[in-house]
Amino acid sequence: MSVDRTIGMWLYRNSGGKKIGKKIIKKLRDRDIETIDNIRLHNCIAKNGHILHHDLKVDKLDLFFSYNASEQTQYQMYLYQALNRVIPMINSYESFALTEDKFHTSFVLRHEGIQTADYKLCHRDNGHELKKIIKQWDKMVYKPTDGWGGVGLTKIESEASLDMLMPFLNQMDLRYFYVEKFINYDNTDFRVDIVDGEFVGCYGRKASGNDWRTNVTSGGSVFMREPDDEVIEVATKAALACGVDIAGVDIIYDLEKEEYIVLEVNGIPAFATPEQEKLGLDFNDKKIDLIVDLIDRKTSK
Repeated sequence: MSVDRTIGMWLYRNSGGKKIGKKIIKKLRDRDIETIDNIRLHNCIAKNGHILHHDLKVDKLDLFFSYNASEQTQYQMYLYQALNRVIPMINSYESFALTEDKFHTSFVLRHEGIQTADYKLCHRDNGHELKKIIKQWDKMVYKPTDGWGGVGLTKIESEASLDMLMPFLNQMDLRYFYVEKFINYDNTDFRVDIVDGEFVGCYGRKASGNDWRTNVTSGGSVFMREPDDEVIEVATKAALACGVDIAGVDIIYDLEKEEYIVLEVNGIPAFATPEQEKLGLDFNDKKIDLIVDLIDRKTSK
């Protein structure tokens, strides 16, 4: 078999990821594209114009596919940015970094006419602005701009609760505060997967008990959910606005404004786990095929 293209891949291996990786590698090999698997940039060194993984010059590959959310490090992200200056990446560093930051994502989406929760970003020295906001909004959510999985989200329901929170925020030495207006919704969301501008699949997540966060890591549960055309259109536009090749777009329905709201664009949306596949989530094969098509196109010579 002749091989005219070689890519590197770093895909998560838990929750069925190892099996997914093998399928991607096989389908790429059928197109004469070889994959060097499990290249973690955290374990690389950079010297004299090259990024080295043992003896492999990663910067000489035709493409690098990075798809692992939980094991990212600052060093790795630094090399991710450097590598993307010389070879194609999925997702590109620029788009991935954008979706990792909640404020920048909301800023770009609203600029493109895509509805998000109302938000405000203010400097830490401008804390009195938060008191004005809570009076105007009644309820708001404090969000770390770089958090994921619902970690650090804090619902603020009164000026008194804001007063209690401020000393903790000041102790954390944050440079700025990012808050969103709390959306009145039914405690469920849509997670819509998009690859290369095409709809892949959708499922719903429901918050548990009295919690308002739908994230599975915060106790939310997954259920089967069919999106309508509007949900798919909103998700597709959000992915395009952020420039991501692969996206998981989180959408809720604002009961007061009676419209769909984009909560987040995730640059590394997980494949359906084996347990979720048993529930009926069957989009993995389509997602794999679209990713293989995408890699093929991006490495065509």
